[in-house]
Amino acid sequence: MSESGHSQPGLYGIERRRRWKEPGSGGPQNLSGPGGRERDYIAPWERERRSKQPPPPTAPAAPPAPAPLEKPIVLMKPREEGKGPVAVTGASTPEGTAPPPPAAPAPPKGEKEGQRPTQPVYQIQNRGMGTAAPAAMDPVVGQAKLLPPERMKHSIKLVDDQMNWCDSAIEYLLDQTDVLVVGVLGLQGTGKSMVMSLLSANTPEEDQRTYVFRAQSAEMKERGGNQTSGIDFFITQERIVFLDTQPILSPSILDHLINNDRKLPPEYNLPHTYVEMQSLQIAAFLFTVCHVVIVVQDWFTDLSLYRFLQTAEMVKPSTPSPSHESSSSSGSDEGTEYYPHLVFLQNKARREDFCPRKLRQMHLMIDQLMAHSHLRYKGTLSMLQCNVFPGLPPDFLDSEVNLFLVPFMDSEAESENPPRAGPGSSPLFSLLPGYRGHPSFQSLVSKLRSQVMSMARPQLSHTILTEKNWFHYAARIWDGVRKSSALAEYSRLLA
Repeated sequence: MSESGHSQPGLYGIERRRRWKEPGSGGPQNLSGPGGRERDYIAPWERERRSKQPPPPTAPAAPPAPAPLEKPIVLMKPREEGKGPVAVTGASTPEGTAPPPPAAPAPPKGEKEGQRPTQPVYQIQNRGMGTAAPAAMDPVVGQAKLLPPERMKHSIKLVDDQMNWCDSAIEYLLDQTDVLVVGVLGLQGTGKSMVMSLLSANTPEEDQRTYVFRAQSAEMKERGGNQTSGIDFFITQERIVFLDTQPILSPSILDHLINNDRKLPPEYNLPHTYVEMQSLQIAAFLFTVCHVVIVVQDWFTDLSLYRFLQTAEMVKPSTPSPSHESSSSSGSDEGTEYYPHLVFLQNKARREDFCPRKLRQMHLMIDQLMAHSHLRYKGTLSMLQCNVFPGLPPDFLDSEVNLFLVPFMDSEAESENPPRAGPGSSPLFSLLPGYRGHPSFQSLVSKLRSQVMSMARPQLSHTILTEKNWFHYAARIWDGVRKSSALAEYSRLLA
């Protein structure tokens, strides 16, 4: 200030601006910066210049504080049925800016508390269980679906004594295609139920009252009746279906039984045409739904039995076509028609039946009787290949058919064995059992089971059938057999 007390204009006017703009030895002096004495003072011309100049792009005005959900937030929800992880955007991006790219899923870290696993275990449980939510799945239920059905302890009815179809067998079937169906035919008292029990689940050492197929009791033998009526069903854990049937009867067979003083039960005091119709229906049904049909006989041989087999083959239902269109040529369906393997089982065979000369005669006779049949009665079973006759060459039989011999059970054959050597013979031979002329009953049954279970399993229809599909297919075939016009016409001609 001057001595008069007035301020000097040079100190706070042009001179002050000059000192603020010109740098000195210590650099520019910014009196309005932080810590400056007059930081709040802005010259008028500087304020006017700043108001006309637009704000630089690098330093925009700071926006107000953003809301908690201003920026996009990605949330991972639990995996639903048939879907992957779902990304949910919490808020939209500010106006005027491009939306950010979707965030990539974070690498898996340690599971938080309460988080459900979404790895292969979840996917396996989810397979084939519809649209159920993951929380509704029970591991116990999933394991139960993988378990096989309950093991059968005895046979059940597939066709009852009134020739009606029964649906209870489907509870024991699976949705898999590796199945073998074995049926049996035979006259009354030939041992069909015993043979099927030994092939399926029982052994010769067990009590016959515990067999899965009930054998003919002593009381039933005295009455001259049969134990099995209709068709009985049993399936093993190896997925082999066994079908036991009632005895086959025809007018010629009935006449033969009467002429040989065989007792007949009261239920057979019916018209012969009705009795034969039932037998033909069962035989035609087995020829259509079985891979293997075993024909059991206890003596060699009954010509009426072969005539019956040829008649059943004649009235057998044709294999269903994949389309409903009829074939253009009459002989085109013959190549696609299905025929099962036919096995002749000579039960209760005697020692002379195992003689090589007698064996050749039996094979030759069966081959001549079945020469015009389309059934697969040869080429799938052999007693020579299973070492029953080790001394015979493989080409011993000119025409080998599917014939197998089974002797009496040991308990029944003890009385037929020749006596042991007398006291005058060598002490060594007196301790040996009598010569039987054939392998033991247990050995032959085991060889028969191995050959039957190893037979080829051709397709029963034009499509591959599962066990449950086979059941529905068999039900349809049985309904067709009951309503068959060929059987009705045959019955009318016999009347």
